[in-house]
Amino acid sequence: MSDPIRSYQDLEVWKSGMRVTLRVYELTRIFPDDERFGLVSQLRRAATSIPSNIAEGHARQSTKEYLHHVSYALGSLAEVETQVLIAEELKYLCRDNSQTLLSDLAGLGKQLRALATALKRNLAP
Repeated sequence: MSDPIRSYQDLEVWKSGMRVTLRVYELTRIFPDDERFGLVSQLRRAATSIPSNIAEGHARQSTKEYLHHVSYALGSLAEVETQVLIAEELKYLCRDNSQTLLSDLAGLGKQLRALATALKRNLAP
C-alpha cells in the first residue's frame, strides 16, 4: 500500500517535474552567454512552471481548479519540448542530452495526462 498524499511534495508527478526542471537548469548552464535572456530564460521559466502549477493546483479548493493548473503544466511541458528541439537545432544541446530530456518529458507528460484523467473522473456527476 502506498503512503498517503499529505502534500503536493508527495506526488510522483511533482517529483518528476522537479527532476526535469533541475536537469533543464543543469543543461542550460552550457548555453552561450548571449542566450541568458533568450532561450535559457524561456526554458527555465517553462520548466519551472510545470511543478509549480502541479503544486498550485493541488493547493486549490476545487478539482476543477486543480485540473486547470494541470492543463497549464501540460502547456508548459509542450513549451519545454519545443525549446529543447530548438536548442538541439542550434547545437546548444547535443543529441544525447536533448533525447534524454525529451524522453523524461514524455514520461512526465504521461503522468500529467493520467492525473488529468483521474481529476476529470472526479468531476463527473
